[in-house]
Amino acid sequence: MKEFHLLLFHGGSIFPECILIFGLFLLLVIDFISDQKDTAWFYFISLISLVLSIAVLLFQWREEPMISFFGNFQTNNFNKIFRFLILLCSTLCIPLSVEYIQCTEMAVTEFLLFILTATLGGMFLCGANDLATIFVALECFSLCSYLLSGYTKRDVRSNEAIMKYLLMGGTSSSILVYGLSWLYGLSGGEIELQEIANGLINTQMYNSPGIWIALISITVGIGFKLSLVPFHQWTPDVYEGSPTPVVAFISVISKVAASALATRIFDIIFYFSLNEWHLLLEILAILSMILGNLIAITQTSIKRMLAYSSIGQIGYILIGIINRDSNNGYASMITYMLFYIFMNIGTFACIVLFSLRTGTDNIRDYAGLYTKDPFSALSLSLCLLSLGGIPPLAGFFGKLYLFWCGWQAGSYLLVSIGLFMSVISIYYYLKIIKLLMTERNKEITPHVQNYRLSSSISKNYIEVSMIVCVIASALLGIVMNPIVAIAQDTLF
Repeated sequence: MKEFHLLLFHGGSIFPECILIFGLFLLLVIDFISDQKDTAWFYFISLISLVLSIAVLLFQWREEPMISFFGNFQTNNFNKIFRFLILLCSTLCIPLSVEYIQCTEMAVTEFLLFILTATLGGMFLCGANDLATIFVALECFSLCSYLLSGYTKRDVRSNEAIMKYLLMGGTSSSILVYGLSWLYGLSGGEIELQEIANGLINTQMYNSPGIWIALISITVGIGFKLSLVPFHQWTPDVYEGSPTPVVAFISVISKVAASALATRIFDIIFYFSLNEWHLLLEILAILSMILGNLIAITQTSIKRMLAYSSIGQIGYILIGIINRDSNNGYASMITYMLFYIFMNIGTFACIVLFSLRTGTDNIRDYAGLYTKDPFSALSLSLCLLSLGGIPPLAGFFGKLYLFWCGWQAGSYLLVSIGLFMSVISIYYYLKIIKLLMTERNKEITPHVQNYRLSSSISKNYIEVSMIVCVIASALLGIVMNPIVAIAQDTLF
């Protein structure tokens, strides 16, 4: 009864999450009592749950910040916008899986349960206000990601991906918990984020060597989730071996959730170690931008190429986190992350369609796709150009705002390297686009020559996500001012 009253009193702060939990239970009940052949209801319930959660979250936008559940969960505009981004990722990714699941004969219910549970974990992670909730939410998200990456059990590459992801993910979680335990001890036994900061002042431990140990351990743990160099080793293999809709999901939601966690921990707890964590993140950003983009040039698999490209992209996003002191630092990071979600998922939507028609993800096999499927070829080209930052697409305005804020804050080296590596990235994106548009018969591979368009309903679901992402990747930059104003209103 006490738990019921607690939920009734504080439930409004997690009402979007409660809708997802209800959707999860509904999926389980329908799976238990209904015919497995009719899977449309499962997708419908999942998407309706996500859309309703987004609507409730937007309705709560103007509500006052509050801390609920005895300090375990914090609600403010900052974590609301990250929760919105996570819900947006899931809503766009589920349509990508419809035809893929039909072709690979995977279990539908379990797949959607893992997607929704990972979404739930990511949302709780964005609002977690104490160390225990942070760890539980992070593991809820991580475990579902591991299971999704190895979901095609008959695929050897998928089995390899889940083993590497699980082993390295478990190691990084252990290191993260080790850092959190140092914070708990140094603060005098506090677990809430703000109370830890106050405890460090009271115990005079905010300049102790133990803070360095905690800072480095937490940076390593978060660096793994963000795929920062040198904690990126799992990323190419997981991207290549996992089901493509899962890669689209993991590639964006992990970065959104981990970025929300990093900004809150660094900004609240390590406020007194500002120069130290700035230096650490600057080094990681530089390494990620350089190595991610340079190694992407040499890849022959488009999924591995996008894995290294995503490593470079998170290097750009770190510029916004590092320049938190400026008025637009976090706003530029949030704005670019929104654009990146559409650009990245749009790219993977095209890859899902191509791989289902041809069974390959080799870059060379995309040669001449425009002659067979102009819509997919043009959509992929637009998303890649936006990722590269070509004007007047959304990626250009997002990078321009991000780099401008970094330059205004004095991060001249970071911005210079970011600009140079953005130019480098355009090379390997244009290389793919050139292959897509070629009409030379001798360059067109048998995969494209035998390419057949499909008129199935499930293909239409993929195209809906693709169209939404392509339009957003092309036009969001033009209406950027309202997005920036909303992002600036999120500072906690």
